[in-house]
Amino acid sequence: MLLSDLLDARVVDDRGRPLGFVVDVRLVLDGPLDGALAAPRLHGLLVSPRTGTSFLGYERSDARAPAVLAGWLRRRHRGTFLVLWEDVAGHGSDDDERPVELRAGYRRWAPTLPPRTGG
Repeated sequence: MLLSDLLDARVVDDRGRPLGFVVDVRLVLDGPLDGALAAPRLHGLLVSPRTGTSFLGYERSDARAPAVLAGWLRRRHRGTFLVLWEDVAGHGSDDDERPVELRAGYRRWAPTLPPRTGG
């Protein structure tokens, strides 16, 4: 699977009700060592009810400037949530129009990332 197969895909719940579009993914580096770093693993999907466009990095809780753009993107993505990869019941591929389907009982998590630490 390619990540491009997921981006902009429609998302539905277990009953087929539309929830939005995949606007981004969350990866974690907790797999086996791959050189100097751990291999990435798909942690979850960001689902936006209004748009298929990205947050452009403004999902970080400390991203505030330029204020007009930050505010516009926050309003545009209100209602966006993170769903864990384990809650995905099925998905199509790039040449398949099937939506991403979530399993019954999936949980909505906050989409924001914590402030950056370090330099």
